Amino acid sequence: MKRTTKRAIVALTTGAVGAAIVAVLPLPQASAAAVGSATGYASMNGGTTGGNGGATVRATTGTQIHQALCSRASSSTPITIEVSGTINHGNTTKVSGSSCNTAADKIELKEISNVTIIGVGGGAVFDQLGIHIRDSSNIIIQNVTVRNVKKSGSPTSNGGDAIGMESTVRNVWVDHVNLEASGGESAGYDGLFDLKDNVQYVTLSYAYLRNSGRGGLIGSSETDTSNSFITFHHNRYENIDSRTPLLRGGIAHIYNNYYFSLNESGINSRAGARAKVENNYFEDSKDVLGTFYTDAAGYWQTAGNILDNVTWSSPGTDTKPAGPSMASTTTVSVPYSYRLDGASCTPDVVRSTAGANTGIRTSTGSCSTTNPTTPPTTPPTTPPTTPPTTPPTSQPPSGTNLSLAGGADGSSKASGTSYGNVKDGSLTTYWSPSSNSGSISIKWSTATTVGRINIREVSAAVTSYRILNGDTGAVLKTGSGAGVISFAPTSLKKVTFEITAASSAPRIAEFETYAN
Repeated sequence: MKRTTKRAIVALTTGAVGAAIVAVLPLPQASAAAVGSATGYASMNGGTTGGNGGATVRATTGTQIHQALCSRASSSTPITIEVSGTINHGNTTKVSGSSCNTAADKIELKEISNVTIIGVGGGAVFDQLGIHIRDSSNIIIQNVTVRNVKKSGSPTSNGGDAIGMESTVRNVWVDHVNLEASGGESAGYDGLFDLKDNVQYVTLSYAYLRNSGRGGLIGSSETDTSNSFITFHHNRYENIDSRTPLLRGGIAHIYNNYYFSLNESGINSRAGARAKVENNYFEDSKDVLGTFYTDAAGYWQTAGNILDNVTWSSPGTDTKPAGPSMASTTTVSVPYSYRLDGASCTPDVVRSTAGANTGIRTSTGSCSTTNPTTPPTTPPTTPPTTPPTTPPTSQPPSGTNLSLAGGADGSSKASGTSYGNVKDGSLTTYWSPSSNSGSISIKWSTATTVGRINIREVSAAVTSYRILNGDTGAVLKTGSGAGVISFAPTSLKKVTFEITAASSAPRIAEFETYAN
């Protein structure tokens, strides 16, 4: 992204509660208000531009985010807040002012407009602290992680929703985010992405939602049907029990999403809702579309979806699954243009684009992705939470190859290859992804400490990678090439080598893992 104008970034530091100490930091290049433009329904109704055209400030605490909102000339003065580091209850307090209405137990975007919150530097993590949007409009949230927000237990925040919107909210674009929990309602969590009480013109794109009992809802009850015009595209849902999403009334457009391990039900259209569901990929899941847990029917138009190991319940009074045929029951007209990938390539496209800290890649609409786009790059004021990008070391590892005692899985594989080939001790067999990007994992039944891996390619092809903690999704290392890669020793049950770019089809002969 070109940045040709010169502008200043304002760094906020905390003084007395309710006051902001402002320092102006001159930069050779201006920071972008957001990367890319709103898509889907968020592009309608006048569009969603967030804080474009306003001041840019840097925040490393929740209090500083609230201070930035409260220091504006008015509640509608455009502002972009670049966030880095970990935002939690310990560094988030209520701040008062005429241009804000904040709270101490959540990031409160209430009765305001024209705001962008974007993660920069080493990453922005909202830890056990939800983002609440109420009576507001024209909001962009991009490149952040929101995790483990609880409605019961301690601490609680935002009614248990990672991102929640309610009460006359218009035009919100949530893009390239991680929304995560660590269990269901019994463990204290609620929804990852909830909209209720008259929320309209919203898009959730390139998000990674996982490990939750509830993905999200549109409408809090069968009578809360004023919420509408919501787009979900290129999102990754993984290990979710239900609500991907739950729709009550209104219109939703759901396309090119990758659903893996939906444990009880998926898209739940109820109370007259109408959903256009096209070119999605559903894998290892149950009841991925229908009307569930109610006799108030909803409707759907389907096209181009792929069902990969999907099971269906028998129809009943309160259970009306759409499968196995997934025949359409209505028609839905979408008023905007969009680029539709084929369903067969959707898993690979989504794996390489969805989530925070992925370079804000997007789909080209032809089963390929754009090059990584760098979000604002001015240094954060706290150390990055992700280790810096470095090439792998060349020193061979020593000790026991832990992979030999583990299992293996991964993303879609090329014909004739096998996941197990990367742990069979042979350099003559290999795994290859179905495209130039993909992921391969080593897993164990009990927690195992890993601090070094050795990726042995048949021939050099990998040009960039990420090492992920498969239990939590945390990025342990990023870099270029392959070979021996070291990182802080981590206890985990699964470690993933994610190929984000390659010069040709990668062929991984061995994925060795070592304690150090």
